[in-house]
Amino acid sequence: MNPKLIVITGPSGAGIPELVRALLGSREDLTTVTPITARKMKEGEQNGVGFFFYDLEGWTALKESGDLLETTELAGNDYGTSRRLVLAALETGKSVILPVEPERAAQVKQNMPEAYCVYVEPADPEQLRERYARNARNSFELTARMELAKEQRASASFCDARVDSTDPSIALDDLQKLIDSL
Repeated sequence: MNPKLIVITGPSGAGIPELVRALLGSREDLTTVTPITARKMKEGEQNGVGFFFYDLEGWTALKESGDLLETTELAGNDYGTSRRLVLAALETGKSVILPVEPERAAQVKQNMPEAYCVYVEPADPEQLRERYARNARNSFELTARMELAKEQRASASFCDARVDSTDPSIALDDLQKLIDSL
């Protein structure tokens, strides 16, 4: 397998963090990259552990240089993935797993069309509803999360493959097979 950027995306509640941990823990041919942010470091954080931290000037320079494969703003803070870090990881001979939300995955696919994108979610939307219902504060939040998942599914035509995460062990096996086929 030639090293590839493999973007794993889907709605929250699809089990993506667990699948990514399992993939990275079971395969030596895979790695990930540390995301970058323009937010201030919190007490106890270290640069390069969890995030690479940039000041606004550095962040702007990265954006203007075209280094950012994707970006998002959360609570007034900028987050993203560095093309330079992805390419450096690929040069080690390992494929890079990048778990990001669907909107961010679309940016990666636009900025790096050769990336392989996998959309992960349970085949039955009711399974998502059940997962969301456990944590929803009210019916409005539950409805909003279901609507977002529906919109994300409909807009994920840029993805190269889909994996059903109803059964996590089957989903992991399906992801392994997809990766092996690249």
